[in-house]
Amino acid sequence: MHQDSTDPSAARTPGDPDPAPSPITEAGAEDLVRGICFKTGPPRVLGAELEWLVVDAERPGELVPPERLNAAHDAARALPLRSGFSIEPGGQLELSSAPAASLTECLDGLRADLVAVRSALGSMGLALQGSGCDAREAVPRLVASPRYDAMESYLDRSGPGGRAMMRASASVQVCVDAGFEEPGPFGHGRRWRMAHLLGAVFVSAFANSPSASGRYAGWRCARQGIWGDLDARRTLAPALDAEPRAAWAAHALDTEVMCVRSHGDGRGAWAVPRGVTFRDWLRAAAAPEGGDGRDGRDGGPAATLRPPTAEDLEYHLTTLFPPVRPRGHLELRMIDAQPGDDGWLVPVAVVHALFDDPEAAETAYRVAKGLADGYGPEAAPRNRLWRSAARFGPADPELRAAAAVCFRAAVDALPRLGAATYVVDAVAGFADRYVRRGRCPADDRPPGPGAGTAAGTGVAR
Repeated sequence: MHQDSTDPSAARTPGDPDPAPSPITEAGAEDLVRGICFKTGPPRVLGAELEWLVVDAERPGELVPPERLNAAHDAARALPLRSGFSIEPGGQLELSSAPAASLTECLDGLRADLVAVRSALGSMGLALQGSGCDAREAVPRLVASPRYDAMESYLDRSGPGGRAMMRASASVQVCVDAGFEEPGPFGHGRRWRMAHLLGAVFVSAFANSPSASGRYAGWRCARQGIWGDLDARRTLAPALDAEPRAAWAAHALDTEVMCVRSHGDGRGAWAVPRGVTFRDWLRAAAAPEGGDGRDGRDGGPAATLRPPTAEDLEYHLTTLFPPVRPRGHLELRMIDAQPGDDGWLVPVAVVHALFDDPEAAETAYRVAKGLADGYGPEAAPRNRLWRSAARFGPADPELRAAAAVCFRAAVDALPRLGAATYVVDAVAGFADRYVRRGRCPADDRPPGPGAGTAAGTGVAR
């Protein structure tokens, strides 16, 4: 998720006049999405976003009062960090690395910032916890903003899963370049498809949100199940058998609008339309008054909205939460937050190795092709392969075998990519402890009650 800083209106001073940006057409919207989603070229840049739960160091099972969390956030925000710093709705803390030219640069920057943040929080009796879902009950929403007010209102229509995602989930997101325009080991089409197929392997290997009861009782990655519940389309991948740019543009425009920002300072209440896709919004704005009814101009919900702009479209893209999000680069969003101070670096290193080392990329692609039949007709994360990964983790023999091959390839590739010895050792150690034994981090934890109450929202399903 992204904070309100993604909203261009947030940069304006309250009270400034509305700049009244020009409306965008349907053709212009399609061109804009195609232009910004896949920026091709040689893979050379890496990034990571780390989300953490903030807990009491001595009583991690108890909720931390909002005033303590706010004070901790202020202390961390005041640090001279190299990473981007933000707060998720339930008080989760997020560090986002700057785009890095090497794995070492990416990891070193995040590790240094984490040392500083942990020290600041430790002095206040608090700690960072790496877990895909918060097992504590009734996690409140700490962050109030027009974006999150609108998001919560929209997601509540699908049940309590939205609040669980917003307030009680945490992940490791890894960002890699889209790849070359042309086909080949680093072609963007191959990397796009591989990310979705290997995504199930990553869900399985790094599952760290076990649940003991409710809808996801027995699942290793209840967080992934919650994501799949949010709404009919917003968290799904587009069709993989289509050209990536066309598939993503169609998917984005045919997904419902979550919210319509207020103009001016952007701080008033935002509209939360019902059943209006971005394409509906575009067509309603383009239709003459008193249209034929198919475009919403005769009183449908799209007709009540102001005309959409390019800024509205760019904002709409930030409200889409597929497992792999194209943002110029590819943002892999399916990995649970990992335990331990440095557990997060293992998925970052593995993804980098499999996508950016030529030999490992070929191995990973062969593994991905072998998984293709299990993907099924449904989109991720709702198809058989992804649901098996979330439910069983590496106990699924096909995913366990795929993970074993991928981790061997990653361990071999990391020295070629200049990885430090401690990184290679961490990945090899994870493979020995988990992958080769058919286990995942969730197997080290007693299952939490999360899925029985939508992962700590306090709302029974």
